[in-house]
Formats: sequence, structure tokens, C-alpha cells
Amino acid sequence: MTESIISTRPLTRADLHPDKSASLTTQEYGRKARIDGVRLESVGRFTEDGGSFSELLRLSEGKIALFPGFEVLQVNYSDMEPGVVKAWHVHFQQEDVWFVPPINKILVGLYDLRKDSPTCGETMRFVMGEGQAQLLLIPRGVAHGATNLSGSRQILMYFVNNQFNAENPDEQRLDPFILGREFWALNHG
Repeated sequence: MTESIISTRPLTRADLHPDKSASLTTQEYGRKARIDGVRLESVGRFTEDGGSFSELLRLSEGKIALFPGFEVLQVNYSDMEPGVVKAWHVHFQQEDVWFVPPINKILVGLYDLRKDSPTCGETMRFVMGEGQAQLLLIPRGVAHGATNLSGSRQILMYFVNNQFNAENPDEQRLDPFILGREFWALNHG
């Protein structure tokens, strides 16, 4: 009769190699922190054997039906080279609505700088694209940025409710690594 390799006794950290057990961490699976006023909304994505279709915005007099009160005054397109970090930007006079095409993948970072916000100082970090069709509403005063962790160029489209003025741009910047380089690093969990 052979001895079973399946143990019925639970292990503890003390049962592991001491050099390795000290560096163990537990990944968090619970609900992630949310920043007040930020909304991430799924939009319909219809797939077929020939591709896919997503309706991004329904507009009425320039206002987005999904985000009442948001009037689109400019539509922007940005592409990101592999490894680039475009952060941190904060606006005083505009909100952004971001869209990453489902065939792309971008890591998004948000940082609430509004001192009167109930979530002042909170951060959010999540992936957009990657098969999802979503719109992200970023309130003014919430610093935002993105990084391309893939090996190919990625696309970000965004809608704003303030037109860009090169002589007086409403785009304040922070050091991209103010929260540490690990904020923008690929999570190898």
C-alpha cells in the first residue's frame, strides 16, 4: 500500500521555508475603493463572426444621455506606445469621459485631489478595454492617467466638456510617479 500524498493537516507559515514565508502576501479580491463622482459604465457591445459594434454615446443637444449634464464640446483621440505612462493630469474646468476600444488594453489610474470630497486622497487603478466596452466619467479635480502595459500601441478616445485652449490650457500636471513607480507597474499576482 502506498502512502497518500494528500495531507489532511492544514499548513501554516511556520511549515514553509523561513526565507520565503516572510515575503508571502495575500491578493485582495474584495470590492475596490471608489472615488466620489467617478462612474464606470458598460456600454453595449455586440459581437458577430465578422467583428463587433458598440454604441458609444447618445447625444441630445451635445449632452450625453448616460451622464446627464455633460455636454460634449470636443472629442479627442490618443495613442500610447508600449511602456508609456501618461499621468498625472488634473482639470479645474472640465470633466473627461474616456473610452478604450475593447480590442485594446490600458491601465487607468485615478487620484482624488478635491479637498472637500469624501474620498479625498483615494486612488483607483483598473484596466479598461480588454474585451469590455465601457465609458469612464472623470470629475474635475480627480487626477487621472494611464499606462500601456502591452507590447503594442494602444488607443484612448475621450470626450470633454471644455474646448482646449493652448494659450490657457486647463491641464495641470503632477509627477507621474508621485504614488511610486509600483502604482503603474504590471501586477504579477
